[in-house]
Amino acid sequence: MAVRMPSNFGRSGAQESALDLLGHEILGEKAAALGRAGRRVEETLTRLRESCDSVDRARLLRDAAEAVHGYFIQRELCGLRKHDAVIREYNIPKAVLARLGASG
Repeated sequence: MAVRMPSNFGRSGAQESALDLLGHEILGEKAAALGRAGRRVEETLTRLRESCDSVDRARLLRDAAEAVHGYFIQRELCGLRKHDAVIREYNIPKAVLARLGASG
């Protein structure tokens, strides 16, 4: 004979819906953070491409590498592990990837 725990000992409907709302809020925050990180990548890469000054270029390379690194981390937190398409989409220079220890 199988014994089943009474339903009043499990989660209540209110608890489950609160967890669903929290999960939905967390997903929204992850998506928003991913969008902000992507915009930062675009901005730093634009500044790098428009730069002609070699002294300023080292700082811009560092800034772009930090932005790309942060974007990759945020993508991984969202469950997106493959970055090859992103590297092509943003046309991330090899000099930036070299600072990450990645190959393009």
